[in-house]
Amino acid sequence: MAIRNVLIYPDKRLREKARPVERIDDSIRQLLDDLAETMYAEPGVGLAAPQLGVPLRVFVIDLKSPEGGELREFVNPRIVSLEGEISWKEGCLSFPGISEEVTRARRAVLEALDRNGKRFVLEGQDLLAVAMQHEYDHLEGRLLIDRVSFLKKRMIRREMAKFAAERAAAAGAEVR
Repeated sequence: MAIRNVLIYPDKRLREKARPVERIDDSIRQLLDDLAETMYAEPGVGLAAPQLGVPLRVFVIDLKSPEGGELREFVNPRIVSLEGEISWKEGCLSFPGISEEVTRARRAVLEALDRNGKRFVLEGQDLLAVAMQHEYDHLEGRLLIDRVSFLKKRMIRREMAKFAAERAAAAGAEVR
């Protein structure tokens, strides 16, 4: 297992639509392990492979992060149904320090494969439904910023530009 770097907005790789996993092998199981370890280290409640620069349809969720305990792994997920509506304050590891109110379906049903290639169906409500939809969006190249108003988008872009400048200044200071 390894902790990997999470891509930060506006990295263009976050906009790529992820490809289906053709075969679940040790490299995919390693990716699932790395996603979980990186998610716990950040800490977050979910992480998708595209956020690590890997354009594959894979994500993990653990609502008990950072302690762990309810890790769910999804390979080639597909939304079966969405119902209802809920507003939730969402954050995203690719948008450090940003959290915004987002409206999503209150109930989500996803079908996916587990790390051994076994098909399963998971129904989630409230936070689990929100997390599944959020991570699924990453597989489609959709981001948190796509689900907020024009004004909020401008504010987020400004915040992310400031974050990038601070990170670059810190990296420059470390190099000296």
